[in-house]
Amino acid sequence: MASKLLKKIRQRFGISAPRMTVRTHVAWYWRALGLVVLLSCSIALAAWMYDAGRRYAGYDRSEIEQELSQLRESVAKMSQESAQLRASVNASESKLQIERAAQTQMGRQVKALEDENVRLKEDLAFFENLIPGGHRDNALLINRFRVDPGALPGEFRYRLLLLQQGGRRDKPFQGNLQLLVTLQQDRRNAIITLPEEAAAAAYKISFKYFQRVEGTFRVAPGAQVKTVQVRIFESGSAGPRATQSFSLS
Repeated sequence: MASKLLKKIRQRFGISAPRMTVRTHVAWYWRALGLVVLLSCSIALAAWMYDAGRRYAGYDRSEIEQELSQLRESVAKMSQESAQLRASVNASESKLQIERAAQTQMGRQVKALEDENVRLKEDLAFFENLIPGGHRDNALLINRFRVDPGALPGEFRYRLLLLQQGGRRDKPFQGNLQLLVTLQQDRRNAIITLPEEAAAAAYKISFKYFQRVEGTFRVAPGAQVKTVQVRIFESGSAGPRATQSFSLS
């Protein structure tokens, strides 16, 4: 027993005893601080190497940021110029629309003046061709009676010239105008007498020597007007003083 115990003591404390490592004790916060410093240095080194690699490859962050700033300034300037151009285009379009409207209005006025000139020429030709004494005394004449389609569906315009020849001229002729419109609608013929009672005042006439009469009447849209007859009645007379027809077919 004594020999075995001695052998164990020699193995533990003798030459053949296992090696021992002596380490200096370091507090945990110093270890943590060192780890943080090591990581910071590693991150800084990695960032420097990354930036150096980009510069070596031709990529510079400062230059890119400068180019981006220049591009933003260029975009802002181009946006401002585009807004100015749009405003200029809108002003030009508005001016062009005003000019077009003025031209349209002038065209309408010219057309109205041309129509008036034609009517005046017709009236002049009528009076020039009128032979004195060729008609009985106190005759009522209808001249230049015409009917044309209007601008709206079912609308028609009529015009005529009335002349009182011979007879006494001390008082004007007073009476009314009547239209007999022959039309076809839904394959059926019909005759409409105008004016209606509500519009009778618009068909009153009164003149001493001559009068030009113009007006409009309307029929159902889609109806086809064949002929229009005008009748002139003198106040207090049952029969017409003068009649004339115009064919549109």
